[in-house]
Amino acid sequence: MMRRIAVLDAPTNLGLRPPTVTSVPGCGKAPGALRDHDLLARLRARDAGCLTPPRYDPGDWRPGDGVCHAPEISTYSLALADRIGAIIDRGEFPLVLGGDCSVLLGSALAMHRLGEAVGGRIGLVFVDGHSDFRHPGNASYVGAAAGEDLALVTGRGQADLAAIEGRRPYFRDIDVVVLGIRAQDEYRLDLQAAGITTRPVPALRAEGAARTAQWAHEQLADCAGYWVHIDVDVLDPAVMPAVDAPDPGGIAFAELEILLSGLVDTPHCLGVELTVFDPDYDPDGTYASEIVNTVVSGLAPVSAPSALPPRLLPPTPAPRRGGNRTVERPMLAAPAASPAPAVAVEPIGPAPTGSTGLGSPDSGAAEPTTAGPEAIPGGPALLRRVLAPEDGSMPPAAGPPLPGLDSA
Repeated sequence: MMRRIAVLDAPTNLGLRPPTVTSVPGCGKAPGALRDHDLLARLRARDAGCLTPPRYDPGDWRPGDGVCHAPEISTYSLALADRIGAIIDRGEFPLVLGGDCSVLLGSALAMHRLGEAVGGRIGLVFVDGHSDFRHPGNASYVGAAAGEDLALVTGRGQADLAAIEGRRPYFRDIDVVVLGIRAQDEYRLDLQAAGITTRPVPALRAEGAARTAQWAHEQLADCAGYWVHIDVDVLDPAVMPAVDAPDPGGIAFAELEILLSGLVDTPHCLGVELTVFDPDYDPDGTYASEIVNTVVSGLAPVSAPSALPPRLLPPTPAPRRGGNRTVERPMLAAPAASPAPAVAVEPIGPAPTGSTGLGSPDSGAAEPTTAGPEAIPGGPALLRRVLAPEDGSMPPAAGPPLPGLDSA
């Protein structure tokens, strides 16, 4: 039974600083640019529409005011979570086309609702060139949500973004795997202190994209399922300069394709989001075409006739050791991985440089919530559609920046 992909546009640019005083970020044009290269037809996907964001207007925001556009991002995240939940409730595989990385807040909220509905936890595979882990505990001020999204979804930061519906954190630190950050990422030490598992580019390339995908599966073996976030700035600017913050030392398109294919080749992968591509830097559509080719090939395991439908599993605790977790059993009931194509990839660009992250992260401890499955959009229906076994019985629930706006 093949899994049908549903493509949802989330063309928000609310999480980024303006490129110039009189302009706005162009990443809101990304979904349209990708669709122009026949993305939906090539994926044989259902068009799940477009969620139009609020107007981009920083107004008189100043450092110390918190995250710019916070009320608008919060409202948008609620609506996005509803739309993602509805797609999953139909038994489909959501592909969310951003927009900037603040779309992760809506996805994270949807995953937390889902985890509560099924009595388990949902994990996050965070594929990004930057850790996006800036928060009040390690920075003098915050401002651009797209540079703070991982911190926010792990419970760090202001409550109107980090604790929507009283949920904090949306993902626990131990349920997050970060792939593709640069070796000298500014907040790499903070990630380590928090116990968030990372595989920077040098390690990813040394181990290979296919093995890295399997490793990520294993790190999240005690989760009921997981969501995949992909920021195209994980690619080296030599092959993908059309982003707001290009950083040397990234991976190649072939590596991203293999990585994506490995991550989605399991019924426990619940969906993917794609962020930060900026068509303003791609006037002839060359980079859009490359992204579409990569996404179509990378998502082939989802739409293949032999693909299994999405299925969440009750979590089974697995032993861990410190920040670099060791999991002693493979992911439950995962199908055999297809052999990865043999691709030789040469290093791209100069070695990255960066500064050492300072400060300590917030606790990110979970806050109690009172909402049950009946209060969760799509909760009971999702339990029936996703968790019901073949005999129809229900399983038991298991317990250069401008002053005032940061660059993402």
